[in-house]
Amino acid sequence: MPPATSTAGRKARRATTASFIGTAVEWYDFYIYGTATALVFGKLFFPTASPAAGTLAAFATFWVGFLARPLGGLIFGHIGDRVGRKNVLVTTLVLMGSATTLIGVLPTHATIGVAAPVLLVLLRAVQGIAVGGEWGGAVLMATENTEPKRRGLAGMWVQQGSPAGSVLASLVFIAVGHLPDDAFLSWGWRVPFLLSAVLVVIGLVIRLKVSESTDFEAARKQEDAVPKIPVVELFRTSWPLVLLGVGASAMGISSAYFTNTFVLSWATSDLGVHRQTMLDILLILAVMQFLWQPLAATLAQRVGTVRLMAGALIANIVVAVPMFLLIATRDSTLIGVGLALGVLTGCSYYALLAGFLSGAFPVRVRYTGVSLAYQLCSTVIGGSTPLVAQWLLTRGSGHWPVVSYYIALLLLTTVCVLALARQRSGIRDDAPGAGTREPESLPTVA
Repeated sequence: MPPATSTAGRKARRATTASFIGTAVEWYDFYIYGTATALVFGKLFFPTASPAAGTLAAFATFWVGFLARPLGGLIFGHIGDRVGRKNVLVTTLVLMGSATTLIGVLPTHATIGVAAPVLLVLLRAVQGIAVGGEWGGAVLMATENTEPKRRGLAGMWVQQGSPAGSVLASLVFIAVGHLPDDAFLSWGWRVPFLLSAVLVVIGLVIRLKVSESTDFEAARKQEDAVPKIPVVELFRTSWPLVLLGVGASAMGISSAYFTNTFVLSWATSDLGVHRQTMLDILLILAVMQFLWQPLAATLAQRVGTVRLMAGALIANIVVAVPMFLLIATRDSTLIGVGLALGVLTGCSYYALLAGFLSGAFPVRVRYTGVSLAYQLCSTVIGGSTPLVAQWLLTRGSGHWPVVSYYIALLLLTTVCVLALARQRSGIRDDAPGAGTREPESLPTVA
């Protein structure tokens, strides 16, 4: 991010930095759960099931976090649109860190029986509620404190939290993955969860220094600018935007769980790839995504956000079949190449998604709108991705049904991005009251 010299510039930089770091911590917590789901939860919390059934059961607990995310979006979206963004983000960070740390000390099925998976599900639900309120708030704190022409880049830095969290999660799991299997299954897997407590403290120190969103403060000064019940106002005035936002987010949410959860499980079980090899590959991919996303956001300033997002999604469709064919070779180098094809095309669209969605909703219901669109997508599509993909794989038809599912999600995303672009072309997001129609121009960067 370029240096900022003015007071407004310093505020924008501080808000973007706090959003990025806090989101990275939250996604670290979420990703370590996905990695542990693929590697250990089936064995430790569902030991009486067959390996395939245990994996499915573990993926079901993974989905619970996504089922809870719309609830978090509603709760914290209401508070964020009524009271402000800052305090919500402090609360969600503490909530997520607490749940993740408790998973790290949770007894397994061998110790407390069926209570173990029940408690795991409850803590996973708390994680989901926290993330449900976190993402939308982080997006708004970054974009609403930034001048309009740079909001796409500010939103991209929020999206950087995902690969940053993935890099950190991969590094920690790679470190404990060198342990012998007995040590890894008994205590090694707990280390990444316990580390969350330290990361949350760091995130809190940074977030507590951030000022409230500029757009929200301006809107609050206007008469009747803050709705009494934001979700009612949202569905009364903007329900098509919510539905299109759900579809436009589909691949942005699903792609990470195809790669970090389903493919990790598929490769280390059915394909016989060593656990450590796959974790190394995922680390390289996360670093690649982190480096590539700023380039994509910069390119979007030249060619246009919608044009780049649509082009990236179409490119992802083109490489989908080669990607799965390369993974199926069982060769670690070819697996890495295949996944890199999907990551580079997918993250070009993902880098722009936050700013794109933020610009689609009026400021008075923006927190609720962005959160609900993204989190409903997480529940209906994103969180079920590993479960659906694993079910398709275990039907005995090979990986081709999974490929078809992957492409179907890409097509849905592309159609909804283009449709939402037409809807949002009339919404200005450079004014506190954002909602004024300007049908003659489409913002190139939200």
